Amino acid sequence: MSREGILFDVDGTVVDSNDAHARAWRTALAAAGFVVPYDEVRRRIGMGGDKLLPELTGLDEEEPRAKAIEERRRRVFLEQELPTIRAFPGARDLLERLGTEGFRLAVASSAERSELGRVLEQAGLDHLLRVRTSSSDADRSKPDPDIVVAALREIDTPADRAMMIGDTPYDVQAARRAGVPILAFRCGGWTDDALRGAIAIYDGAADLLALYASSPLGAWPRTEAAEHTSDL
Repeated sequence: MSREGILFDVDGTVVDSNDAHARAWRTALAAAGFVVPYDEVRRRIGMGGDKLLPELTGLDEEEPRAKAIEERRRRVFLEQELPTIRAFPGARDLLERLGTEGFRLAVASSAERSELGRVLEQAGLDHLLRVRTSSSDADRSKPDPDIVVAALREIDTPADRAMMIGDTPYDVQAARRAGVPILAFRCGGWTDDALRGAIAIYDGAADLLALYASSPLGAWPRTEAAEHTSDL
């Protein structure tokens, strides 16, 4: 029997990078002549570029101009913003505990695969989240469920034996559409009202870890495989 699986969003959930992504997008958009208020960009962080860019510019993602904006955003993020980001307090400890207890962990992110790896490495979490699904593994980004479904497939775990942890309404919608219950974190900058649909909401990884015993994770019935692993 498969162990339970836990799917993680990365940006804004275990890594403090949502503002960095928003700044990179805004810089790239401005360079292309699109002056977009910061708040308009920031509230779309968590979507994939396939949705964010058309919403903000009206451009189809396949248009040369759209591709040029995405490429500039990528360069700005990797060169200027990536060095500034860090893991949220408690993120490493939470991931280590879940791994020790036998949960199968996987990333379900709308980020590009190569960029995702750089973010996890910069935050010092790459060795704890080795199974990763990204925009490369799905036709549609969040809030569509494709990436969540792909992550479940990677860890060979059905939706009813999995849980997701994310920080945006797009995570909540994607998880629910895939039939996966989700815990939400406020550390990504969203209100509880915006995160409605999550089965529980915490300030972040440290808060969930402090309340672990009473959380849905602590109360979750375990499979025999997971119980055996946690006893090792």
